[in-house]
Amino acid sequence: MSLSKHHCPLNPPSLQDNTATIDRLAKHLRRQTGAWPQTPVGLLNDFAGVIRAAGHQVTATLAATPAGPVLVAVEPGDTRAVPPRSEWGERAGLVPEKLWGDSGLGVALDIGSTHLQASLHDLADGRELARGTRQNPGTAVGADILTRIHAAASPDGLASQHQALVAAAAALIAEMCQSAGRAPGEVMGLVGAGNTTMTHFFLGLDVQSICREPYIPVVNRPAPFFCADLGLDLAPGAVGWLLPNVGSYFGGDLVAGIVAADLHRRPDLALLVDVGTNAEVVLGNRDWLVACAGAAGPALEGGVAKTGILAQPGAIEGVGIDPVSGEIRLKIIPAADGSIPAPKGLCGSGLLQLLAQLYLARIMDMRGKLDPGHPRVAPTEYEGLGFTVVPAGESADGRAIVITEVEIDVLLRSKAAMYTILRTVTLEVGVQFEDLAAFYVAGAFGNVIDPETAITLGMLPDLPRERFVPLGNSSLAGCRKLLTEPQSRPEVEAVTDKLTYLELNVNQALMNRFSAARFIPHTEHQRFPSVPVFHA
Repeated sequence: MSLSKHHCPLNPPSLQDNTATIDRLAKHLRRQTGAWPQTPVGLLNDFAGVIRAAGHQVTATLAATPAGPVLVAVEPGDTRAVPPRSEWGERAGLVPEKLWGDSGLGVALDIGSTHLQASLHDLADGRELARGTRQNPGTAVGADILTRIHAAASPDGLASQHQALVAAAAALIAEMCQSAGRAPGEVMGLVGAGNTTMTHFFLGLDVQSICREPYIPVVNRPAPFFCADLGLDLAPGAVGWLLPNVGSYFGGDLVAGIVAADLHRRPDLALLVDVGTNAEVVLGNRDWLVACAGAAGPALEGGVAKTGILAQPGAIEGVGIDPVSGEIRLKIIPAADGSIPAPKGLCGSGLLQLLAQLYLARIMDMRGKLDPGHPRVAPTEYEGLGFTVVPAGESADGRAIVITEVEIDVLLRSKAAMYTILRTVTLEVGVQFEDLAAFYVAGAFGNVIDPETAITLGMLPDLPRERFVPLGNSSLAGCRKLLTEPQSRPEVEAVTDKLTYLELNVNQALMNRFSAARFIPHTEHQRFPSVPVFHA
């Protein structure tokens, strides 16, 4: 096996160039050799550490393989005068030369920050044999991503989260196989996608630089890997592939969504938004794609308000308030047997509908301030006025379910962040919301959110309702397509090469627009002609 050395003086990262560490080296090598080198997953952390410690001035060693060049060594400085070590060639074998074939089983895996969702397929015909979901074990460390990143600051902390996540995926695969009457030993291929942090945790990669300026991950385009190298006990030689990320806050889950929605093939203009831990947005068509992401999700998932809970039996997922009688109607997620349990709290869709209904019933003004004269409104000890959604004695734990003005303010900040992200990305490329032929809403948020509610609050633009298209779990749908349709796999590289990523964390214009969007629906009422305006 031939080995070749290449001196690579790399430009250091910056807010204007937030290319991932390994990708920065791979891009340089592609310019030198004409091919993007693959890097064994088990060597990514070590190579990234060398690059950063050497001030991005390194020498890379490539091994020529039938599948293309493989990065097998990275040394600080210019070491071209020193012959490469022969044993480095063995590292090339850590990267699979091909993906799975057309026999056996395959798994599509969405690595969500709250839940893992997966489907099991027969690779011969693409049939879905089973589907399953499992809670992400990282939620035990912290509901938010930053808490998990901080907990992974030590090698033991990172290893713990990596191993727990892989074990959860293995258990989920085993459950699906049992349901289908098959065995994990028949699984030949896996396609997974998650946000950038989840991708790093799954691969066991350092996550500390993801949340620190200039927001540089270890890698954005991880190479395929042998599943056994991650601890997944599947078929001998089973190969896994995680979809590429685009930035610290824009993951492979949205790349999968682009593929699932065929956004990259549309002749007209469309926008895709996926709301989870972050709000991730893609705008464009077959000619160009612009992507961005920002924090807007946690409150919308029901994880911030005291009355907020994840979607589960007993969660209030819908609220209606008669503007004349004041009667409240609640839609509660039923139990597995179909019975309606006593309410436990409000999930994200319930919280949003509650706010919209409070506004439309004129119990709450455009600032999020409650009417002190309403019979369900009363002072709370520390958080201003509160509105009683469920009286004490009618809830699951016997305590009143109350939303306070402090919690309302948090939710209005989240909805404002959502709209501001959308507004900023459209303005960055010189288009208006009215130019959009389709507005795709992905994830659980897309399944449960009522566009009318979101528009009333000023979270989504006031467009004709038929333009809003719910996609469900587009991450899982994209992974399933790439798993079972080999001809679609080259599209992933085309999508990532076409994407331009906007780092909104440092966009001052976004912050300026945010204040205007904190009111219901907005301080510029003309943006929402279908929403009634009630002044304070």
